[in-house]
Amino acid sequence: MIYEISYPALFFFVIFVGFVLWLSFYFARKTKSASSYYAAGGQIHWAVNGVAFAGDYLSAASFLGICGMIATVGYDGFLYSIGFLAGWIVALFLIAEPLKRLGKYTFTDALNSTFKSRAITLTAAISTLIVSIFYLIPQMVGAGDLVTPLLGLPHWVGVVLVGVVVIAIVASAGMTSTTYVQFIKGGLLIVLSTILTIYILKNGFTLTPNHKDQAYHNFMTINPEIEDGKIIKAEDWQVISQQAIKEKTYVKLEKNNVERWFSLTEKGGNYTLKEALSIVVNKSGTLYNGEPKANKKFFQVGNMNKIMLDGKEVTETGPVGPAQYLSIIEKSELVRFAKVSLTDGNDDVTLYVQNITQGKNFMLPGLKYKIGKGSSIWSKMDFISLMLALFLGTASLPHILIRYYTVKSQRDARKSTILAIAAIGIFYVLTLFMGLGAAVNGVMDVESSNMAAPLLAKAFGVVLFSIISAVAFATILGTVAGLIIASSGAIAHDLIENYFKINLDDDKKVKAGKIAAVSVGAFAIILGIAFKGMNVSFLVGWAFSVAASANLPAILFLLFWKKTTANGIASSIVVGVVTSLGIILTSPTMWERYGLDPVTAMHKLDNPAIISFPLAILTVLLVSALGKKKEEVLVID
Repeated sequence: MIYEISYPALFFFVIFVGFVLWLSFYFARKTKSASSYYAAGGQIHWAVNGVAFAGDYLSAASFLGICGMIATVGYDGFLYSIGFLAGWIVALFLIAEPLKRLGKYTFTDALNSTFKSRAITLTAAISTLIVSIFYLIPQMVGAGDLVTPLLGLPHWVGVVLVGVVVIAIVASAGMTSTTYVQFIKGGLLIVLSTILTIYILKNGFTLTPNHKDQAYHNFMTINPEIEDGKIIKAEDWQVISQQAIKEKTYVKLEKNNVERWFSLTEKGGNYTLKEALSIVVNKSGTLYNGEPKANKKFFQVGNMNKIMLDGKEVTETGPVGPAQYLSIIEKSELVRFAKVSLTDGNDDVTLYVQNITQGKNFMLPGLKYKIGKGSSIWSKMDFISLMLALFLGTASLPHILIRYYTVKSQRDARKSTILAIAAIGIFYVLTLFMGLGAAVNGVMDVESSNMAAPLLAKAFGVVLFSIISAVAFATILGTVAGLIIASSGAIAHDLIENYFKINLDDDKKVKAGKIAAVSVGAFAIILGIAFKGMNVSFLVGWAFSVAASANLPAILFLLFWKKTTANGIASSIVVGVVTSLGIILTSPTMWERYGLDPVTAMHKLDNPAIISFPLAILTVLLVSALGKKKEEVLVID
């Protein structure tokens, strides 16, 4: 898609980032001890912490990724909202108060509070780093996606920009500034999402969206002449070539020295050529729809194909209520886009082809995760594995768990969690309407589903787009800051001080944490650039899978099985990390990232939790039962 710099958005962006940096430097003057750097001194009010929980959790995956997933695959995208929210029940009833009682600065502190085992220290610290890095990837990818429409700059610039700003936040004031950044952006995100949802319902549905500040693409349709399965004529266009890929035909036509791609469809013996959005990479550069990028011919798309209201087909509806909005989509037809990659001579070609989808199919599971018609045992396992990871992963994310150390008491930890659940629940209901609104209002960037919500806001006005984009950027800043805090604690506190037994005074401990923050931030920048183009919610699913497999079995057995041993906990972490990473790195999605055919991948699972989580559970059980020593048996008062 072709973007132009938005100066109002740039203004709000600079104001917001400037405020965040000022906040960081303000609190930096008060950050003198390790306790204040890693845990805000345990002095954060429970209500502030509850909203900060929401701000920390409502990451790029929640705002950018889930809205984009719902806009492209309907109900299957909303499953992420359901899974993310449900995971907080585990955190509330099983984790919140015990973790506050056992811990000090890091997740490793709590896990090793009784055993004082170097094996637990090492494995838990490494697990914290791996989970944090996996969670950092989608945040950085989302940052790159946001900066393109905001500043008109390449994806990698956004990734670097977020990395630099967050490193400044964390390296200056640590958890205190991070908490207040998360508090502010969590509250703003919920308020602005509510406003955007009101706009969506007020706008209703139309077949021809033509919003201010929005370039909407009108697709050409051509009736060709077919002979022996070949196109011999296409009105006044010259037929250049046609290719069959996976039983579908794609055709290149030329007129006035401009080449465009079309998809051939057949219904009842009648053939039609429908224009496809195309990106052609050749020796002279990149062409969009057959024209240079400078001509700005690659626009927002996605819309309704048919609108049904009260049993009648209409062209627009006017304002509608929440329940009616969902009902109309279910009874209507939407235009989605399928991605096709092919080679034309020496050129690599990416086509985005119109895909008419019945609303009832869009509002039911199955467009992404096949669990009904057309499903296989692998697709069903992958779906169950994802849901398992989302449900169990929340309560074992290190950057979420360390927030319990910022409040004064176990009671405050519980109250913070309840407030977080309420705020997060409200937001996830709003994601349903924002995602659907993006799907039907002609605002989709087919190259990046992550831009669905910001571009939807732009359709309703550049000011709303500017503020929401700035807050979305702050959303990424807050989450990345929390992740880097967790990572720096794992390196400086867990590994350097506790594992390698290097005694550090408070000043040196804080300094080590800041150096670790810079290192982790730099690594996150590299990964954010490498994973460009992937949906951020999908990537977060991987982080949840690793967290659920590596951390949750250890936490649960520590708290609820008195025969648990240090070796059992350490072994389960190793098994959880190795198996989940092994499955992810050999998955069909990663096979495609390697430039290989996904069909030839070692297995068909993209989400590993269905295998890695039970293996970690079995490991802690067997190792504890078979190898326990009297001094290792856990006793909880």
